[in-house]
Amino acid sequence: MTELKNDRFLKALRRQPTDRTPIWMMRQAGRYLPEYRAIRQKAGSFMNLCTNPELACEVTLQPLERFEFDAAILFSDILTIPDAMGLGLHFVEGEGPKFRHPLRSQADVEKLAVPDIGSELGYVTDAVSLIRKELVGRVPLIGFSGSPWTLATYMVEGQSTREFRLIKGMLYEDPKSLHLLLDKLAQSVILYLQAQIDAGAQVVQIFDTWGGVLSDAAYREFSLSYMAKIVDGLSHNTDIPIILFTKNGSPWLEEIADTGCHALGLDWSIGMDAARNRVGDRVALQGNMDPAILRSTPEAIETEVQRILDVYGPGPGHIFNLGHGITPDVSPENVAAFVRAVHDRSVN
Repeated sequence: MTELKNDRFLKALRRQPTDRTPIWMMRQAGRYLPEYRAIRQKAGSFMNLCTNPELACEVTLQPLERFEFDAAILFSDILTIPDAMGLGLHFVEGEGPKFRHPLRSQADVEKLAVPDIGSELGYVTDAVSLIRKELVGRVPLIGFSGSPWTLATYMVEGQSTREFRLIKGMLYEDPKSLHLLLDKLAQSVILYLQAQIDAGAQVVQIFDTWGGVLSDAAYREFSLSYMAKIVDGLSHNTDIPIILFTKNGSPWLEEIADTGCHALGLDWSIGMDAARNRVGDRVALQGNMDPAILRSTPEAIETEVQRILDVYGPGPGHIFNLGHGITPDVSPENVAAFVRAVHDRSVN
């Protein structure tokens, strides 16, 4: 493989000194970029874009042509695994993802099979291989998956939801079926992320978008335990850094760090100083600027970047990121100001 020219992201993940704080951005390849929207229109649908390795590679690299990010992240979707399990994923304009065959019974869950990654999700690993080749060592490549709990919410609800009525009904009324589903998903995620690593991903992140909607006890039982299983499964085969991100996960930072992951993704609900005091030097911390600030002015963005850098304080182990994904209404000029501010104000 080509030698890596910019390794500050990998160094920060391992809590090694860096010349400046590395930065990447969740959803950095996406609808805020006009060039992305052009490719999306050319593809004809979101799934066509995801399943075409050449187009997925192109949109992965687009933000790196504009901004000096310290990492690339694979362009894909967290719902590729449920789609490969035969649930009939499709996207409805203005409504988001939907499944034609949601899981509503124990029999539905029992029928599910762990997908064959090579045949069912080969388009993802093909994209990873192509992206890694086209990067020519510019920056590391991040692969990813949704967490078992987050994937299960979509698979049971059949679509996006704010109430989580059906999945929480299964959790409390039929926990055995939910555990069976989560176990199959954990097995699938281990195989999926390992395949991405084998294809060239140098870091992997697990997005636990909906873990924060659970009660304290339910989070530990139905979300965290399965992410820990994935970390353990991957760690037996590779030393690739693993990032865990639970949105609204600040109540469980110590327990997340105990999984053996290398970094915690943080949203904006907890300060970097508080998180650092709680987990110490066990893991790196990634985050945690509110994406809404990117709608303001370059001056306000620079002020907030400086505040977060000051709050984190001296020492290694900080990866700058948003507390969640960038929104489509953000100006690319403000993203440029964001990246520039992090690099200019964090020189060591």
